[in-house]
Amino acid sequence: MKRYFVTGTDTEVGKTYVTCLLSRSLAACQQSVANFKPVAAGAEFINQQLCNEDALLLQVSASKALAYEQVNPFCFEPAIAPHIAAANAGVEVTVESIEQSLSLDSFDEDIALVEGAGGWLVPLNDNQSFADIPAALDCDIILVVGMRLGCINHALLTVESIRARGMKLAGWVANEIDPDMSAYADNLVTLTQLISAPLIAEVRYSRDKESPLVSSDQLAPLL
Repeated sequence: MKRYFVTGTDTEVGKTYVTCLLSRSLAACQQSVANFKPVAAGAEFINQQLCNEDALLLQVSASKALAYEQVNPFCFEPAIAPHIAAANAGVEVTVESIEQSLSLDSFDEDIALVEGAGGWLVPLNDNQSFADIPAALDCDIILVVGMRLGCINHALLTVESIRARGMKLAGWVANEIDPDMSAYADNLVTLTQLISAPLIAEVRYSRDKESPLVSSDQLAPLL
């Protein structure tokens, strides 16, 4: 199983949207895909189970149905920083508990997509951050860059931190979250020149429909 940890340059940059798009695109390339969101904050009760909207989207976008608690083992109701939500619930979430809860070795899918929460260095607890998860799960990194003012700085700082931790950046996705962004094309060219990893997909803003599937040629770095 190939494993990828999907992180972003910030919160609300479209990590879940991109992860679901990649999941469907990989499935169209005859790859079976399992999706996971280990920790989620911001949830409501559905059929007496606390569920996060993003985790539900990941659940239905996977190649086969997994139980919700397999997709999202740590779910908290308030939409606040995950480590604060966990502390308020009296729960300590650690890299070790995530590794044990996901049990990726027990799955036989071709690819696992593991989505983080917020940005790369969001705290997990007092001593660990989400950036510690991919090494424990043996994941390479996919970076979602939210294309808006300031994205170059945020993207390059994130890439620098990923490299400094000795992690492999498998590729990045440009996600146009601001349809009115000035000099969008110029920003994209700059990022493509400065990020020494392949641009897997350019996802343009759409109000009405899902983005087209990513082609097999673009997905080649992940296959």
